[in-house]
Amino acid sequence: MKKTTAPDFLALAESQLRTTSVRATDARIKVLAALLSARYAFSHQDIQDTLVDMDRVTLYRALDSLTDAGLAHKIAGDDRVFRYNAGTEEIAHGTHHAQQHQHGHFKCTRCAKVFCIDNIDEKLLATDAKHNINPSTATLRQQLQKVLQSTLGKGFQSHEIELTIKGLCADCAAH
Repeated sequence: MKKTTAPDFLALAESQLRTTSVRATDARIKVLAALLSARYAFSHQDIQDTLVDMDRVTLYRALDSLTDAGLAHKIAGDDRVFRYNAGTEEIAHGTHHAQQHQHGHFKCTRCAKVFCIDNIDEKLLATDAKHNINPSTATLRQQLQKVLQSTLGKGFQSHEIELTIKGLCADCAAH
């Protein structure tokens, strides 16, 4: 039986910061590590509860810096609370990297936790036909662009797709 070790999220966070133009400060490393280790998207308060020694302003600045650098993303909730996720995915040999592609979210309508849906086939959101497996079928992006133009008229161009599925998470559904 192969033993798996938990990833070192502080080292991973520092490594990801060093691959960007963002300075790897102690606060940014700790915040990114907290996001990388999270099972679901964290609100500012969730992170504050995890990093109790960090003041609120430093935390906000770190989150802004990480989202600006593309190392984390900010999800607007119906409850007017922003949640943050590092959006990593596992790749060969158990290493992780930042996920820069568009992806969907699942939001629990009872507890308000937001989970990233990381395994959406990127070909569905491809912007051109060369990424499409079957040239006779339009990508989801192309289909939505047609709907956009037929609804609002010619000239409207989408540049980003946000997909949120709402329902009950496994914990809430069990109760």
